[in-house]
Amino acid sequence: MCRLFGMSAGRARVSATFWLLDAPDSLTRQSHVNPDGTGLGTFDEAGRPVLEKQPLAAWHDAEFSSEAKERRSATFVAHVRHSSGTAPRPENTHPFELDGRLFAHNGVVEGMPLLEQHLGPAMGRVRGDTDSERLFALVTAETAAAGGDVGAGMERALGWVAEHLPVYAVNVVLTTPTELWACRYPDTHALWLLDRRRPVEGLDHRSESGTHVVSDDLADAPCVVVASERLDQDPGWRMLDPGVLVRVGPDLAVTEGAVVDPEPRHRLEPDDLGAAAASQRPTGR
Repeated sequence: MCRLFGMSAGRARVSATFWLLDAPDSLTRQSHVNPDGTGLGTFDEAGRPVLEKQPLAAWHDAEFSSEAKERRSATFVAHVRHSSGTAPRPENTHPFELDGRLFAHNGVVEGMPLLEQHLGPAMGRVRGDTDSERLFALVTAETAAAGGDVGAGMERALGWVAEHLPVYAVNVVLTTPTELWACRYPDTHALWLLDRRRPVEGLDHRSESGTHVVSDDLADAPCVVVASERLDQDPGWRMLDPGVLVRVGPDLAVTEGAVVDPEPRHRLEPDDLGAAAASQRPTGR
């Protein structure tokens, strides 16, 4: 199953090297079983999106290691992809960018012809073949209709999907230059949150592969992390409740609220997925 990573340090510009490369279950380690694409989304000092992605596994992509070490941002979204059927092409590689926001998804949603019809002119902004990019187009259209309110846009989009489309999983992370939004829907796959708003003294982690990380920017900078799997042994990781939208604001305030019924109207089971089932191995709980 595709793996998601999102992080916010509020307004502080930091690196995320530990989580992307060195943590015991970092995105690089996860890419060995998710080989169809790697992407990292950040924002520059002017708040402009910076996307670096390749239809390659992170462990095999030297650029990913370089970018992960050098990239600094207040928010991050990263993704390692296991395709559910669409080709490993740049256009299908996460994250995606629309209206200055970045988005990544894992799971499967069917009924794409109905969604495309519902999107109407907004389909003109879709470049690839994935359900993920179409979901993002829907979130973007609903956000625009709500006057730029991302929370309202996410709620409307997820509500429409839950009501009208066959859903296996819609775990999403969306970032702006100073905000992070995340939702786990329904309870099919895990999505974890780690609140590290209190600085950690003497960050000292040792990975299973022997990598030893004594410190990085986040030893001193508060942050909030969301991820498909617990990336280290910190006891503070907690599972997000299904149907609850999490917002991490510029001041690192974390707010949560239910935005969609935990049970979709048309819930898919593994046997319904056909060949796509191979890409949907559950994450650890």
